[in-house]
Amino acid sequence: MLIIPAMKQLDAYLARIGYRGRLRPDLETLEALMRSHLHAVPFENLVVQLGRPIDIGPDSIFDKLVTRRRGGWCYEQNGLFGWALREIGFEVMRLSGGVMREQRGDAALGNHLCLMVRLDRSYLVDVGFGGSLSAPIVFEEAEHAHAPFRLRLFETGDGYWRFEETGDGAPFSFDVAARPADEALLHRTCTFLQTDPASPFVQNLVVQQRSPDGRHATLRGRVLKELSEGGADKRLIETPEELVGVLRSRFGLDLPEAASLWPAIAARHETVFAAGAQS
Repeated sequence: MLIIPAMKQLDAYLARIGYRGRLRPDLETLEALMRSHLHAVPFENLVVQLGRPIDIGPDSIFDKLVTRRRGGWCYEQNGLFGWALREIGFEVMRLSGGVMREQRGDAALGNHLCLMVRLDRSYLVDVGFGGSLSAPIVFEEAEHAHAPFRLRLFETGDGYWRFEETGDGAPFSFDVAARPADEALLHRTCTFLQTDPASPFVQNLVVQQRSPDGRHATLRGRVLKELSEGGADKRLIETPEELVGVLRSRFGLDLPEAASLWPAIAARHETVFAAGAQS
């Protein structure tokens, strides 16, 4: 729990996401809170790119995402959202998942944090996977249209559920078991992902956010992609000044020091595309 008085913290969080609706532990409130969070708080790894440590303790998360109005990745976003839901009266369980476990095996477990919220049924809730999931979905096998994404949730047959998103490319997924998270594993994996040279978050800048109009933006290195039901529009960022401007205008991140990342971003772009891969 947070050390500062919880009600004051909750009010500040609700102001951060622009939520002015009712506060009841029901599905309507959960859906509205999730929408507001996704539209206000981007997924981003700028702290990792800048070589600064990430502390996923609750007070540090609150300071970064609420007080300093930054974004974050799954450990931060779902950590903050889960705390807020509990303060409102929801029954919340933290779940440790594995992004692309279908390819990487159990070594992937712990590289994702998501939530289970229990109401009339159990719901998968996730504000930290880049914004493809726009509303809670029941833990049952089904397909969902969360434009501009197509989503599936299904059992894998080995005790896990697989969440799969498809936009304009190959499906992207994570596996999760409906049991309490292994918190020690989450902390270890969070440390690895922000420090190891093999981590994709160390290797490349990633910022993502869903818009109220249903569009979804991804900045990956120099490539800015806007995905809508009509398709994907892509363009290259050309200068460090443009990078800082896009972060501010599209993602609400006022971070002039991001210009210092430009040499590494440009060099990686040349290396990746020279090898014929995707950024």
